[in-house]
Amino acid sequence: MTIRVVVADDQELVRSGFAMILDVQEDIEVVAEVGDGAAAVSAVERLSPDVALLDVRMPVLDGIEACRAISAGSACRTVMLTTFDSDEYVYEALHAGASGFLLKDVRRDDLVHAVRVVAAGESLLAPSVARRLIEEYTAATARPAVLPQAAERLEVLTARERETLVHLGRGLSNAEIAVALVVSEHTVKSHVGNVLAKLGLRDRIQAVICAYETGLIAAGSAGPAAVSPSGG
Repeated sequence: MTIRVVVADDQELVRSGFAMILDVQEDIEVVAEVGDGAAAVSAVERLSPDVALLDVRMPVLDGIEACRAISAGSACRTVMLTTFDSDEYVYEALHAGASGFLLKDVRRDDLVHAVRVVAAGESLLAPSVARRLIEEYTAATARPAVLPQAAERLEVLTARERETLVHLGRGLSNAEIAVALVVSEHTVKSHVGNVLAKLGLRDRIQAVICAYETGLIAAGSAGPAAVSPSGG
């Protein structure tokens, strides 16, 4: 199956470079290149791609708002592109529905891998972005107080599913969770699927957000870790 991709970046050289890298892959087709967020939303509505690569900072409509509109109105999955050191939008973009976050200096092979992973329904973060994300969640000043209704979301989970969510929140892969719970990876995949389905989460990245926002993981209780790019 061919993965259809929209590339959105206001810098023409960057946009064209990413498109060229992806379009030469046998299983990937770039169906549109656009220079702003509004055009990205329009292209997704018109062409129904599988993945949209969105620059965080774009004119007319920024990448975060474009991501929010795309996530709300289609099945297209989004990967945000950022210079990272100058961008402070990781949290907001993930809340908007982003399934991946990559630095603009990403290697060719890693860009291709990211598109394939996200198209397959998994989530992916550049390691440095994952570390920063979890560091921000574990900082007491980075998060608002846990609301009672947020914690009540977890009542639909079994005890083992709650344990699984804790480990997801700490960035563990399925293999690592299997060791921690002393079960098979197949069982872990089942638990992860149940957690995502019961809580209405799109992917593992949103599970990280949920684990902290519901107070399941307390501030300062976990050190930085990388979210498994492939769920394994």
